[in-house]
Amino acid sequence: MKKHRIAIIAFVLIFCVLVPAACGAPSSKQSAENGDVNIGIIGPFTGNVAQYGLAVRNGAMLYIEEYNAAGGLNGKQIHAVPYDEEGDPAKALTGYHSLIDSGVTAIIGSVTSRPTMAIVPEALADEMPMITASATAAAVTYDEETGTLYGNMFRSCFIDPFQGEKMADFAKVQLNAATAAVIFNTGDDYSIGLKEAFVKKANEIGLTLVAQEGYADGAVDFQSQLTNIAAKNPDVLFAPDYYNTIALISGQARNAGVTAVMLGGDGWDTVLNVMTDAAPIEGSFYCSGYSVEDTTPSVQTFLAAYEAKYNEVPNMFAAQAYDAAMILLAAMEQAEESGHAVGSIEYRRTIINAMRATNMEGVTGHITYDEFNNPVKTAVIINIENGEAKFWGKF
Repeated sequence: MKKHRIAIIAFVLIFCVLVPAACGAPSSKQSAENGDVNIGIIGPFTGNVAQYGLAVRNGAMLYIEEYNAAGGLNGKQIHAVPYDEEGDPAKALTGYHSLIDSGVTAIIGSVTSRPTMAIVPEALADEMPMITASATAAAVTYDEETGTLYGNMFRSCFIDPFQGEKMADFAKVQLNAATAAVIFNTGDDYSIGLKEAFVKKANEIGLTLVAQEGYADGAVDFQSQLTNIAAKNPDVLFAPDYYNTIALISGQARNAGVTAVMLGGDGWDTVLNVMTDAAPIEGSFYCSGYSVEDTTPSVQTFLAAYEAKYNEVPNMFAAQAYDAAMILLAAMEQAEESGHAVGSIEYRRTIINAMRATNMEGVTGHITYDEFNNPVKTAVIINIENGEAKFWGKF
């Protein structure tokens, strides 16, 4: 009976986030008139990567609701304005303009790298404070080709190069691997970024690469690539992609005779949720930003609150979104102290400067920022063991 009540409450809360007018919540314009503050949450709440987007929305909303219950922002309530971009870059840009028209002061989002990169140039021009919980491509905050630093854009997750380097080091140091192969998505910035960093680091530390196989974005058949990899018999196979693709690759890898230990990045998170048989991925390791088995008090407090609200265990994306909301609202407190009008260019600039100076303890670790607005933090390593994602440790 208790579980049914929690599920009903969670449904009502989620419905209220998506359709505020239906629950009597003020609209964006009404909120501004009442002296409250609106922030946008943009992400894929439907579509192929909705599992990420919903977790991000839920994690951010949990912190916002806790913050409001504790008194809000200088007495003002924070109202979240959600926009579903369905994982599509064009829709993400449309969503950004919609949120601007709604009068938001800052934005949490987007969730994956390509939609986020579609937004950042215009957000920079608008000096709109933004923080993503999960867009890991390096170009989200810094475009190396043009030398453009998106100074208004921050993240609570680590970046693709960090993950690729970390997993190459892990293979060499912790698994004593001598040889490695890579299979990657040639049409996805996330996959390419991790692959390039892994390859570079492998070459630096003497981890011999015996195969690099690419596949097109949206592919479902990887047999030819995996057959080539099996013939090379690598110690480890690095597969940087999202959970739904990894579920396919892992099964086909074992069928092709690949015996290597599989390695991945944070896109693997929730992979077990879409696999009816975890055997193909047993013994694998992937890089993450958080684990429910971490006994740190802040992690366990967050875990209990999230489970009570949503009746499910929070994944890494939810934890990073909780931290993203924490970072943003702490910066907005400093903007309040500046005396500038809410939403003014001066107010937004103060938020951005305060975010850059972040030095705080979050659920996913202690967070500061480097010169490219990327967080400086350690990584959690997850091991698939006995069909479960287990906390291996921090590395």
